[in-house]
Amino acid sequence: MAKGRYSRLPSKRSSSFTLVLSMLLMLSIVFLMLLALGMVSLPIDTGDSPKVNDLSSLERFDGLEDRYGKSTEILSWEPRAFIYHNFLSKDECEYLINLAKPHMQKSTVVDGTTGQSKDSRVRTSSGTFLKRGQDKIIRNIEKRIADFSFIPVVFSSIPGATIHGLLFKQVLNFTEHGEGLQILHYEVGQKYEPHYDYFGDEINTKNGGQRIATVLMYLSVVEEGGETVFPAAKANFSSVPWWNELSECAKKGISVKPKMGDALLFWSMRPDASLDPSSLHGGCPVIKGNKWSSTKWMRVNEYKV
Repeated sequence: MAKGRYSRLPSKRSSSFTLVLSMLLMLSIVFLMLLALGMVSLPIDTGDSPKVNDLSSLERFDGLEDRYGKSTEILSWEPRAFIYHNFLSKDECEYLINLAKPHMQKSTVVDGTTGQSKDSRVRTSSGTFLKRGQDKIIRNIEKRIADFSFIPVVFSSIPGATIHGLLFKQVLNFTEHGEGLQILHYEVGQKYEPHYDYFGDEINTKNGGQRIATVLMYLSVVEEGGETVFPAAKANFSSVPWWNELSECAKKGISVKPKMGDALLFWSMRPDASLDPSSLHGGCPVIKGNKWSSTKWMRVNEYKV
């Protein structure tokens, strides 16, 4: 009798599934045998992994160290603070110092009522402001700060033109959220008491809005003291690798030792746009040597001058 036209053949898909299942079973058996013989082991938490807010081994961003020795490290998450090593070259540091020296005056603080500058005992350094984009070196540094912080600065050229028979040269225009670079000089004993960079009033936020972040660049070698300290930071202060090198002032919080060319970026506002009280910071007294630094404050919106 002839076979029916619709007789079923073994499914090719079924045989492939059986083969895969058999291979998995064999691999499992081999793994268990190796485990029993001690030739392989499972990962076990020994308790040696870094704890939350333990800064004994600062996290370095992989891939950000280049042939010039530049690299970025996380200092803290509350406040959000990051160190950029070798952000400025030695020549750039010396250029900023020499540019500022003839114009240095006693440092002041901002009055929250009038918005004007005033003298204060909490800040005993001398300083001066540089004009934004005033030359090629300054523009390069400001562009680098924008790249580091992701807070924009946009340069654009307006071509030269002839107006009413007069030839006007090319004009450089730019849009920026940052204030001009401030150069500061601290001699022995000079300091800046802990303070906030953000404002608690409406007068100082009319132009550009609130200060969102700060980049502090160290321009000189300080033999002792002069650290930047965050006394309200939420972390184990003594776990930083340089704890034993810090002054007594610097041991009152998470601190950064000033190193020529390094830059410190910290945020005065949280990602949800609220003000961050843990960004409270100060400059410890210089004990030995001289401290030169440059500060760049950045706003939420475009800052016009």
